[in-house]
Amino acid sequence: MAQKRDLRKAFDQHVELTDYFTGFAVKSAKPASPLPQENQDSDNKTQLAEIAQQAKDCCKCGLGSTRKNSVPGEGNPHARLVFVGEAPGADEDEQGRPFVGRAGQLLDKIIAAMGLKRQDVFICNVLRCRPPDNRDPKPEEIISCMPFLKAQLAAIRPEIIVALGAHAAHTLLKSEKPIGQLRGKFHDFYFDENAEPIKLMPTYHPAYLLRNYSDDNRRRVWEDMKVVVAELGLDVPKK
Repeated sequence: MAQKRDLRKAFDQHVELTDYFTGFAVKSAKPASPLPQENQDSDNKTQLAEIAQQAKDCCKCGLGSTRKNSVPGEGNPHARLVFVGEAPGADEDEQGRPFVGRAGQLLDKIIAAMGLKRQDVFICNVLRCRPPDNRDPKPEEIISCMPFLKAQLAAIRPEIIVALGAHAAHTLLKSEKPIGQLRGKFHDFYFDENAEPIKLMPTYHPAYLLRNYSDDNRRRVWEDMKVVVAELGLDVPKK
């Protein structure tokens, strides 16, 4: 509980800094006259590549000296749906890619059950580097990494974010409510005070499902994903 209070205090102290996005190429708004699709693709890919490179170069916190690889995230630069987890694990640290271990394999199955493919969405974490021994993120580490996540969301401008697990949900919503109380309904997430909010759906982390598998937990996650699919205007799979 003390760490949760420290996290919220640290986040609130830093989130209003005027230089929060310093060093990031972020679009302030969608263009009034859309570019041709090939130019839009190039623009978004360039922005995301620049953010990824800055994450790879970052050593603002101690994790920069203990990681093997930064894990900036990957996926569709125009994704309507973004999944945000807590932090990379051992497999992700080894490969420099998000959600490639057992939890990632389960996430792939969830995405497929939604009628989507991994390349249709964007997948990332709150932290870009693995905490030693997969410990919980520290407040100062989250503060250091939040600009990367917010810059990615500003570039992609998804319609929906799925927060995977309590840590991601608490960080993005600045809430201490249990994940069981947060899940099942949309919340507003603001990556920029001047931008329209993005719908955010908290749900259980795939790693939690692997550790605590039950029909009830699986059903709860699937209920959350069906709400997301319906909001996207896609056919809701009958499972």
